[in-house]
Amino acid sequence: MLPGRYQALDARKALSQIRFDDHGLVPVVIQDAQSGEVLTLAYANAEAVALTLESGDLHLWSRSREEIWRKGATSGNTQRLVSLRVDCDEDALLAIVAPAGPACHTGARSCFSERDRVGAAAHEALPSLERTLADRAAKTPKGSYSVELLADPSFAAAKVREEAEEVGRAVLEESPDRVAEEAADLLFHLAALLHSRGYSLEDAELVLLARAARGQSA
Repeated sequence: MLPGRYQALDARKALSQIRFDDHGLVPVVIQDAQSGEVLTLAYANAEAVALTLESGDLHLWSRSREEIWRKGATSGNTQRLVSLRVDCDEDALLAIVAPAGPACHTGARSCFSERDRVGAAAHEALPSLERTLADRAAKTPKGSYSVELLADPSFAAAKVREEAEEVGRAVLEESPDRVAEEAADLLFHLAALLHSRGYSLEDAELVLLARAARGQSA
């Protein structure tokens, strides 16, 4: 099934070839037309399939929201249909598309790309750390190392100096994995120190963004 000049007329015939499940849905495997990479698995009902064929833009059914949505309507990461195929049992579809951006809600190219998912999740690491520190400060669980740091800025400052030294030594003398571990320790202690005085890593990020906007070097 291909979107084209007479796709609106072909939609009814195309739908007659598909066996929808008891909920009126059919699974749709979505594949990148250029790379052949599988991007994601989604679902569509008859109306979503018809809209896809009529418009050439991939439409799907959201099982959580219980509504039809056009891929990329909010994010801009649309998927233009190249080909739509029915499997041998007529109960699954293969949508071959030309994507205009990442397929996954995490920002990864594919929902099945582990490396991309990890890379996208890495952007959440520092905000997640900030949220954890805020939670520790509010709940002060017994035995928490974070609580100990937050309660004693002098102790946290000493740990930052110690960890900074260890990062410098690791960069000059140790393995890449060890460098990353020491850098992570430094960021953790720095975040705790800042939080203990009412600051955050975001404050530093905003300064860097302002400098970049003014064209200043880092």
